[in-house]
Amino acid sequence: MDRRSRQPDDVFDGETRGEPSPRVARVLWWWSAGLVLAVPGVSVLVAGAGHGPRAVMAVGLVLAQACALRWQVRAPVAVLAGTAAAGLAVWALLPAVTLTGALLAAQIALCVLSATRPRRVSVRALAAMWLPGSAAFWAGGPAGLTVYLLTVVLAWTAGQWRRAQQARTRAEMRRAVVEERARIAREVHDVVAHTLSVMVVQAGAADDVFTRQPEQAREALRAIETSGRSALGELRLLLCAFGPDAPEGGAPDQRSEGPSLERLDELADAVRATGMTVHLRREGVTDGLPAAVDLAAYRIVQEALTNTLRHAAGAAGVSVRVAVDGAWVRITVADDGRASQGSAAAAGAGRGLVGMRERARLVGGRLRAGPRPGGGFEVAAELPLEGAS
Repeated sequence: MDRRSRQPDDVFDGETRGEPSPRVARVLWWWSAGLVLAVPGVSVLVAGAGHGPRAVMAVGLVLAQACALRWQVRAPVAVLAGTAAAGLAVWALLPAVTLTGALLAAQIALCVLSATRPRRVSVRALAAMWLPGSAAFWAGGPAGLTVYLLTVVLAWTAGQWRRAQQARTRAEMRRAVVEERARIAREVHDVVAHTLSVMVVQAGAADDVFTRQPEQAREALRAIETSGRSALGELRLLLCAFGPDAPEGGAPDQRSEGPSLERLDELADAVRATGMTVHLRREGVTDGLPAAVDLAAYRIVQEALTNTLRHAAGAAGVSVRVAVDGAWVRITVADDGRASQGSAAAAGAGRGLVGMRERARLVGGRLRAGPRPGGGFEVAAELPLEGAS
């Protein structure tokens, strides 16, 4: 089902009790009341022919049962007790009506109670519904008892099945919400963290040379403005991608405007504006990659450069290599600095590294990150092209 066409009234919205929505409750009442009028109602009319006042009273009790089912969702215990008493009265007035048929409304109420209330409550209701079994045995013998107990157990089991189905639906919805939140958090982190890191470094550089070299300070301020505008543009695309009118499956293919390996030069220039040397090397054709792989690769490079700016103390340069060989996109980002003591990068447990690993995993790839033997820090990722969406 399309996520935009899924209306609140179409799902069970009681998180703790699993109650259906008002619209579903009304439909449930129409069907259950119609069933009661069609089965025990017709049976009473047939069995009551020639019984005069007793037949009239039985018909009134059947109508009362059908009306009572209007509240079977809101107060299933009370409805179960009332319909069971009315059903027993119908059977007492007209023994020709089977006990199973006379208690059909109570069985429907038991099914709803089993679906919407805790199991301990429904089990007690099931035990209470077994009590009239002796009357069923007295009226119909072992066959009558078997039929009655079987219908009661089936009603309770149907409610339990519906309850389990509701629980699975709610669990899937909660999991989808958590995954969507994590996806949004990764995107916002990648956009904001990188841009703010660049802007902080540029602002510090501008402050250092503000009085001695005003033109260089102005260049740093212009770079800050450019970075800010770029981040705002990406955030607008992000809001459009996760908005109510976004296409199913994620953001549209807007690589001409949004993040893409084709824009690595812009990413490198933003880092170079902070004074760090960036060596960018491409191998193979990066145009026309699957959208998911293209975005993941760009974000991994972006986050690796952000970690270099934030955590690689004393780094003078960083090298970025992106190679496409027809089956894989291989990415290597290595700097010549040293990891700051106690930093998230050094520990390998920062949000940025977790996000990069998750991006690689989502497209079926792998990523490793850690200190280089000769000094510095390296991030290496391999993203498969086959099977990527």
